[in-house]
Amino acid sequence: MYTVTINKENYRVENEEGKYRVNDELQDWDLEKTGERTYHLIRNKASYALELLELDPVGKSVTLKLNNKVSKIMIRDRFDLLLEKLGMDAAAGKDAGDIKAPMPGLILEIKVKVGDAIKKGDPLLVLEAMKMENLIKSGTEGEVKKILVETGSSVEKNQVLIQF
Repeated sequence: MYTVTINKENYRVENEEGKYRVNDELQDWDLEKTGERTYHLIRNKASYALELLELDPVGKSVTLKLNNKVSKIMIRDRFDLLLEKLGMDAAAGKDAGDIKAPMPGLILEIKVKVGDAIKKGDPLLVLEAMKMENLIKSGTEGEVKKILVETGSSVEKNQVLIQF
């Protein structure tokens, strides 16, 4: 199950053997690829032109143009929803200029150093939490100004780890 947000409206989407159920309603649509980033969609006897403008796997979003109307779609799976429910969602570390710990854990590896130029999505460090290794990536571009943790140090949720 996924939660899809389109223009601030949430939809629950489930895949059932190649068919999709949106908010408990089975959808009857036909989607055909017509080009590298273009598709033709038929739904309820209406025809739509669909173009993929941007795919952001790090931010889990897709920007589409449907009949010349642009929409940004945010996609969250059950794990994203669980982390959000527990207060450990990725948004906890997206304050401008700071990378914060999304959950308590242990710093296993630091992949950057002060002065490094960072792009959105670049790996910054590895945080072990709940017996799992979590790669913390940058949510923004910038230059590393300060690293406030060391390999082997324990951190708390929302503790600032790196400053830009």
